[in-house]
Amino acid sequence: MTATRGRGLRSDAARNHERIVVAAGHAFEEAGPEVTLEEVARRAGVGVATVYRRFRSRDQLVRAVFAHLLTTEIEPAVAVETGDPWRDLVGSLEATVGVLAGRRVILALARETDAVDVESVHRYVRSMDRLLRRAAAAGLVRPELQGRDLAAVVVMALATAHPGDPEGAGPRRYLALLVDGLRPAPAPLPPAPPRVPSSAPAPRRRPGADPR
Repeated sequence: MTATRGRGLRSDAARNHERIVVAAGHAFEEAGPEVTLEEVARRAGVGVATVYRRFRSRDQLVRAVFAHLLTTEIEPAVAVETGDPWRDLVGSLEATVGVLAGRRVILALARETDAVDVESVHRYVRSMDRLLRRAAAAGLVRPELQGRDLAAVVVMALATAHPGDPEGAGPRRYLALLVDGLRPAPAPLPPAPPRVPSSAPAPRRRPGADPR
């Protein structure tokens, strides 16, 4: 009886965690980055004490929302494999850019709170590297490309996202241009830059700088 009750408590906690994270994701995008935890609790249908118990700070909640976005929307799209290596590679890039461009507030909050943890980035790069190797083996992409080149393509496409383009036309257009650069070409790319140590601090924006 005790063990069964314990399992029930754990499942209730897991359900509450999921409800809070999903509600927070919608609240951030719909009400803006300053939405209160009380509003998140109301949307999730739980007491505000439950939110504070699960997430001791706003930053923790942002990290959980971004991690949920990665695991439920981006990673499944990257995991898809068909008989067309080029389509799989491009489709994964399109899915990644599409999801993140549609979550501008969450993406901005994730950058501010360092919610994009190193392991998540490495896991994404490894997945993309697998797709890249398949496309390279088929002679469909430049042989010198690396998984981190694809992560850079995503970052560059997302740099064109802005509130005046709610449909994401800019990121789609410029991703299409960037993807063309992945195809084999007579001249190789310049050498890749040195890898940045995982402990290196992320560059901070200058006060007043345009985030676009």
